[in-house]
Amino acid sequence: MIVAHLGVAVEVLFDDGERHQVRVKRSSGHVVGDSVLVRGEVLERRPRNTELRRRDGRGAVHLVGANLDVLGVVVAPRPLPPSGFVDRAIVAARAAGLQPFIIVNKEDLDGAAELTAELRALYGASLPVFSLSAKAGVGLDLLRQFMAEGHRGAFVGTTGVGKSSLLNALCPDLGLAVGELCEARGVGRHTTTVATLHSLAGGGELIDTPGFRDFGLVDIVVDELIVHFPGFEQAMMVRCRFRDCRHRAEPGCAVTALVEKGALAEGRYQAYLDLLSEIENAQDEARRREWKN
Repeated sequence: MIVAHLGVAVEVLFDDGERHQVRVKRSSGHVVGDSVLVRGEVLERRPRNTELRRRDGRGAVHLVGANLDVLGVVVAPRPLPPSGFVDRAIVAARAAGLQPFIIVNKEDLDGAAELTAELRALYGASLPVFSLSAKAGVGLDLLRQFMAEGHRGAFVGTTGVGKSSLLNALCPDLGLAVGELCEARGVGRHTTTVATLHSLAGGGELIDTPGFRDFGLVDIVVDELIVHFPGFEQAMMVRCRFRDCRHRAEPGCAVTALVEKGALAEGRYQAYLDLLSEIENAQDEARRREWKN
């Protein structure tokens, strides 16, 4: 299994516990979590069970990890997540067959209690929300118990939310570099530069990924958004009149009916509409590229 990607080489963990580096091209497509057959300096990748991808602000697609089953979305009161970041990560995880969960780090900072309460109100009915302080070592036990169920996952979050501090707290022998926030800009500095996989003492595995500020969706279609958008679970129990309902202004829409009754918050509905427009625009752009080709 590939346990580290170093750019021009990967580190492979063999079944007998040995570790070796194998040179690869930067464009090889290999990613941490991949199961591979090694023949000399040649890697043959076995089929992936799952893969998580994201699109950056320039439109480039990045593989976050392979053969995961959970995804931790890490947020903090400083820096706050960009608008739509949490929703995009949750939709991407669910569409890829992963179970998402949320971690509110830096619970000792001002505003953390309010952020946790807000996120639990928005997402707590459909996925786990953990509140902790990696730096102070507080609130980690529930997260350890969750990962010890045999999960392999990754943490995603914007730069500066404390993913490396969290991994250091869960794996004390790692000693990953930890950066400070740039106070003038209110954003963090990148400390993780390569992706690595680590085994937790109590069970479970985590991939440490470089920080990023964008989590654009990749190849997510409208039908997937409708099924996986957090907050629509109740609406999915009631059928809309039309099977292809996009929950805008169609008659007999179960979602808009919930909004009108106050059972679905206007803010949650607007967040869905924003993502819906984003995905529709991406699909239209993809069709235009196909026509040009």
